[in-house]
Amino acid sequence: MKNAYWTNLFNNWDKAENETVTIIKKIPIFAELNDKELNEISKLLHDRTYKPEEYVFKRHAPGEGMFIIQSGIVKIIVGEASGNSQVLAELSDGDFFGEMALLEDEVRSAAAIATDHSKLLGFFRSDLQILIKRKPALGNKILQNLSKVVCTRLRKTNELLIQAQSGK
Repeated sequence: MKNAYWTNLFNNWDKAENETVTIIKKIPIFAELNDKELNEISKLLHDRTYKPEEYVFKRHAPGEGMFIIQSGIVKIIVGEASGNSQVLAELSDGDFFGEMALLEDEVRSAAAIATDHSKLLGFFRSDLQILIKRKPALGNKILQNLSKVVCTRLRKTNELLIQAQSGK
């Protein structure tokens, strides 16, 4: 006969961490990390929740880190202060944003607003810096992947600018 006490005690012991690892292993910044490294990263992530129309961050706010959407919808917007707002992107489950803040200590160039009840994971520059000191090889992998992501986004932005200029 099974002992229900022990079954319940250890059932889903690691569930929250496994869900986080499942989400982050799909993020290009954490590409090619092994399970041990992904578990290490998952311990550095910060849970954040936002209500509809709540800012994740405002334009010109200090950039402290990136966010990964566990669930919900977040819009990236520019120009909201001037009344001439433009939505750059509408992101949802599994998307990420704000990664440039991991590389530089600059203000945000756009605002991020939750448009639905949203659960996010924050990965902050201070945690990355500690990781780089503690585990330089892992930190280096993340920085290389981060560089690839930033280059890809810059290349795509350049393509869009060229298309806009040529009237396509």
